[in-house]
Amino acid sequence: MQPKGLICAGGEATRLGELTRVANKHLLPVGSWPMIYYPLQLLQLAGIRDVLLVTGKGHAGQMIDLLGDGRLAPRGGGDPILELDLTYKVQTEPGGIAQVVGMAEDFAGGAPLVVVLGDNIFEYAQSPSLHEWAEQPTRARIYVKEVDDPENFGVVVYDDDGQVMDIVEKAGVVDTRYDAPPTSHAVVGLYCFPPDVFNVIATLNPSARGELEITDVNRHYALAGRLDAAEVSGWWEDAGKHWQHLADIGRRIEETGANKRVGA
Repeated sequence: MQPKGLICAGGEATRLGELTRVANKHLLPVGSWPMIYYPLQLLQLAGIRDVLLVTGKGHAGQMIDLLGDGRLAPRGGGDPILELDLTYKVQTEPGGIAQVVGMAEDFAGGAPLVVVLGDNIFEYAQSPSLHEWAEQPTRARIYVKEVDDPENFGVVVYDDDGQVMDIVEKAGVVDTRYDAPPTSHAVVGLYCFPPDVFNVIATLNPSARGELEITDVNRHYALAGRLDAAEVSGWWEDAGKHWQHLADIGRRIEETGANKRVGA
């Protein structure tokens, strides 16, 4: 069955200060586009057409006003920016990324699911890897990138054969099993889940911060021997850190492009 897509675009984005007092951060400009265009385009380039966008109740109307039904032509004419079939849901209170994934169960209808965080932007669209996974989506797949500050991320633990055996979230702070990160391969905001992900989410308990954590979902698959890690091609950015970072990412996109095809 063809995978469906999920964009997680909620949250209050307090790290962005006054910019998000009355606007959803995913609508802020990054380069010449609103931030939300990039993850939607990534799914489209992977051949996914049916996409659920989950956002917060404060700004759902803004998101719908911008994106409509998912078919979006550029102002002034030209090739369509997006040609998707968009569905919307509202997350009424913060509950974690795994809760958002759980909200997609009826939408998925038994199909596998590709999940993208709405503030994650990639130089390359990762399309070959996503297509390869979609051919036999019985295992989960995460995407990783080597970082200089792995203590601030969830990172992968590999066994002697290079297979994913565990996920460690902020070693020494959140996950005290490790004093320091066992690797520098950080898990980024792009995940592929088989149809049984909703059964996994149903077994989760809220974390200390009262949310259902996506790390716990990924750990379930890792401990079951059903989790693969694919290294991100090109650069990757979390665009929700700081207003200055938005400008930096915009300049990077202008220089290199975003969601490029491998080899482009």
